[in-house]
Amino acid sequence: MKPITLPVKSSFGEVTIPLPSSKSESNRVLIIDALTPGKNHITNLAEARDTQTMIRLLKEDPETFDVLDAGTTMRFLTAFAALTGRKKTLTGTPRMCERPIGILVDALREIGADISYKGQEGFPPMETKGFNKQLANHIKIRGDVSSQYISALLMNAPLLPQGLTLELTGKIGSRTYIEMTLELMRQFGIEYSFEGNIIKVPHQTYKNTSFAVESDWSGASYWFSLVACADKGEFFLEGLKPNSLQGDSKIVDIMDKLGVQSEFKDGGILLTKKPVSGLPKFDFTHCPDLAQTVAVTCALTGQKSEFTGLESLRIKETDRIYALQQELAKFNAQLVEGENEIFTLIPSNEIPEEVNIHTYDDHRMAMAFMPLATKTKVTFDDQEVVNKSYPSFWKHCALVGLS
Repeated sequence: MKPITLPVKSSFGEVTIPLPSSKSESNRVLIIDALTPGKNHITNLAEARDTQTMIRLLKEDPETFDVLDAGTTMRFLTAFAALTGRKKTLTGTPRMCERPIGILVDALREIGADISYKGQEGFPPMETKGFNKQLANHIKIRGDVSSQYISALLMNAPLLPQGLTLELTGKIGSRTYIEMTLELMRQFGIEYSFEGNIIKVPHQTYKNTSFAVESDWSGASYWFSLVACADKGEFFLEGLKPNSLQGDSKIVDIMDKLGVQSEFKDGGILLTKKPVSGLPKFDFTHCPDLAQTVAVTCALTGQKSEFTGLESLRIKETDRIYALQQELAKFNAQLVEGENEIFTLIPSNEIPEEVNIHTYDDHRMAMAFMPLATKTKVTFDDQEVVNKSYPSFWKHCALVGLS
């Protein structure tokens, strides 16, 4: 691991940030493209390692789909291989093989896919052995574990002989990601219905089209946070638009309460400072990838807050709740777990002259804690961890003078 140290800098001038493309949109569009007969015209695909891994595996079509540490790629390719009858082994890094996939595999088996585990039940690696016929066209699947399981099934649903009806049970988490998947499918000619907890996708064929991937709102969130934590700053983030398909565009509303004014202009969004009104509570059920960013922002801006909807954070690249608790404590902030999965963020009352942040092989731990540089010298133990989603992140930090 190669560390990186950011100097203290609390004021920033007017800077334009050329944001990366959305990994979430890119990975979905790549699967849809692979399922579409003929040729689509897709532009602005993400530079993220997860997306580049997906591109390589779909192009080379090896016997083993080694997804490295890409959870989305693992889940999407598992359903793709299983429901299109491909015989593949799917594996990844040791951490990837600790992330559960049993709910998705059970659903695929119910539909008619032949899948077996090569190690521990419920976890990669797995082997897909073919798809002879559809056994079920209406299945139930939990909505509160991972929306990626649901998206993986939905994208393949139009090609199933009988189509597919998904009945989502329990609380529906990350609903915006499910809606993103469905809307992208619609842009490639697919009709569907989503009423209550029932999604219906009839048998049909994807149609050729042209599609340009939007910039990444998850990546944008770190620059919102930097403005919120700084004494002064004005950033223009390129490639973002109102009415985005990405659920993490919710960062506009969150940061409006934490001191960031947002104004959409031609080609992007302008961020400037404004008075803080406060964020007493927030539910991250539909945008869990923003939790680390918002926790750090509240910790550094003196905002005590109650967070809910963090359940899925325990099965991400690392246990993000544990990781947050450990790293926030290094500058005297706390994330306290209470009853009914309610977490209280207690802001810092004293920040040391230097802080060393452990990244836990998690790209978002590095990027979310970057705004700590507005208060103190901060060192991250692994600068390359950001390559998973935002390879140019440190270069963009240098653009604003954090280098």
